[in-house]
Amino acid sequence: MSLTNVTAPEKNVRVMEFTIPKADFEKACNAAYKKNIGKMQVPGFRKGKAPRAFVEKLYGTGVFYEEALNSLLPNAYSAVLDEAKLDVVSAPEFDVKEMNDEGVIMTAKVYVKPEVTVTDYKGIAADKVVAPVTEADLDAEIQKLRERNSREITVSDRAAEMGDTVVFDFDGSVDGVAFDGGKAEKYNLKLGSGSFIPGFEEQVVGKTVGEEFNVNVTFPEDYHAEELKGKAAVFACKLHEIKNIELPELDDEFVKDVSEFDTLDEYRADLKAKMEEKNAKVADNAVEEQLIAALIEKMEADIPAAMIDTEVENQVRDFDMRLRQQGMDLQTYFKYTGLDLDGMREQFKPMAERQVKVRLALEKIVELEALTATEEEIENDYAELAKAYGMEADDVKKYVDAESVAKDITVKKAVDLIKANAVITEKAPEEAKDAE
Repeated sequence: MSLTNVTAPEKNVRVMEFTIPKADFEKACNAAYKKNIGKMQVPGFRKGKAPRAFVEKLYGTGVFYEEALNSLLPNAYSAVLDEAKLDVVSAPEFDVKEMNDEGVIMTAKVYVKPEVTVTDYKGIAADKVVAPVTEADLDAEIQKLRERNSREITVSDRAAEMGDTVVFDFDGSVDGVAFDGGKAEKYNLKLGSGSFIPGFEEQVVGKTVGEEFNVNVTFPEDYHAEELKGKAAVFACKLHEIKNIELPELDDEFVKDVSEFDTLDEYRADLKAKMEEKNAKVADNAVEEQLIAALIEKMEADIPAAMIDTEVENQVRDFDMRLRQQGMDLQTYFKYTGLDLDGMREQFKPMAERQVKVRLALEKIVELEALTATEEEIENDYAELAKAYGMEADDVKKYVDAESVAKDITVKKAVDLIKANAVITEKAPEEAKDAE
């Protein structure tokens, strides 16, 4: 395979012209003939026994050309791409220009990474807002812990209250006539949930087990059933059971049961530290988002659409892979969401465009700052990838080349450089809200 010419017919487009030697092409055609002859019938010959010349005379001289080229193109393209030293960002578009005594003359049209300029990436301003952890925040988290360790009990010594779950029968009617969906037995209703017609749940409050009573309500004007809109209704009810959630006592014994601490004070102190750490990470991430957004504004590049399309396809594949890890696939996902592949691509496009812009800007900073990755950093990255995917590092290296790992490391270093040189102003939440 030999590269003969590279042209630039338009911005960010390169057309590589190359030749596949006649001997290689002929060998590939012969392999295609041997592979397919068993399926081809030629008059005068037993099936699978006709010479290639007779097959080509019957089916046309180019009958094996496409398969032959498809078998040769991957290696041919890889070789000419190495020779051309292009930073390609799209799949190639192949075209056969000519077949002659030298071989097959072909072209491969590709899009290349655009020229990028990034200015003023040092000194970007950002606000850092760390939300404080209040006593109310701590109480809310501890309340969630109590609720996770709660148990449901049957109440027999009092009437129903808001927050209880009641088990009851009801039979509804409008003007003495029953209506569809207005009757049920042993129905579970959490009082205060707002899941029944406005005013219904309040009338159950105060009733006791075994009591029979009527609930009088009026259906809302926007009720889904046309025939019931605005109508007054009566529900004959009988209460069978009252259930409530019993929370564990909040004391040292409870803390010992649910944590490694001995006292409530120790647990609160640890929880507060963890919540403060979480809030600090949220604030750091918000700062990074501000810096990245500003960086995009400071970057200029004429990005080919093919580059964004390629990133969209990458994201679709990643999403499909995550679905499969959860026992689902894209077709099942589409069935339940009503989405299709084109719709998913449109959804991913804004995110893909942003990813491409960010990557181009960061790679330009890598170039400007001459950032590099050490062998030790590359090995550490392989180790992290292996841990994340549950594989051996040597197996990861078969799928991810060192150059790609090194690029990712240097891009991370570019992010760190931007953060290290940023002008970050720490603000209290109320200051940030006033500024907004």
